[in-house]
Amino acid sequence: MPSSAKPLVYLILGAAGSGRREALADLIGGGLSNEGRAAVLLAEGEAPDGLDEQLPQLTRWTWSDGFILAQLPPGATHVFFVTHGRVNPVDQIEAFKPWLEAQGTPGSLQTGGELARVICVVNCQLAEKNPPLLAWFEACVHFADMVLLTHREGVANKWLSEFLAHFQKQFYPCLFELVKAGRVKNPALVLDPQARRMSHLFDEEQEWIFRDGNGEEIDEQEETDDEDEVEASPEEDPYLTRDAAGRRVKLVPDVTKFLPTAGA
Repeated sequence: MPSSAKPLVYLILGAAGSGRREALADLIGGGLSNEGRAAVLLAEGEAPDGLDEQLPQLTRWTWSDGFILAQLPPGATHVFFVTHGRVNPVDQIEAFKPWLEAQGTPGSLQTGGELARVICVVNCQLAEKNPPLLAWFEACVHFADMVLLTHREGVANKWLSEFLAHFQKQFYPCLFELVKAGRVKNPALVLDPQARRMSHLFDEEQEWIFRDGNGEEIDEQEETDDEDEVEASPEEDPYLTRDAAGRRVKLVPDVTKFLPTAGA
């Protein structure tokens, strides 16, 4: 990647204790070329871990009043932004988008970043043990291009098959990869910057919704009666939609209720 090019930014989702840093170290070590210069932005609230020493150019990010406070590490060609594993992932994704866009504002010393992929790490033991968390994982997978399945030791094959089938039946476009002993089978495939996510939040072109005079959603080219007025409005991601009171319409569980007091 030329030095003047925008760094590729990878957003890493997952609950604390999912093995995100272990998988990330493997991805960086096995998925980047010799010319690649990686950097990791880790949430301030994440507990220290012995694997931190294996993560290149590691710095911490924090946020205040819903705004992310961080800068893209200088000189990096690939930046891995690791979310807080105990905080609502949707809130973090909502703040991440404007933060990434702001890195490339005119007059900024930063060259800006380009979202390469959203990677979700699923702790299979946690998910199997706590069925209510399915809604939490659904939210993460909704935004993800790639899903890494970790901590599969002791997990029933039947549960894993049903978990995968749940998303396959809904035609989720993201890819699912098994992680064994912290190793990813094909790191280059995981890092390939090809969008495969259900969400359109990060699309360059705005998606629009068209409705007829009765408020029914129609195709943009669909004909209506002359008296009907077609209304067009920007598509809003279902996980970011709020009601009149400002509350999210689509809620996700509080993952901290299902996690031990410490973990990476």
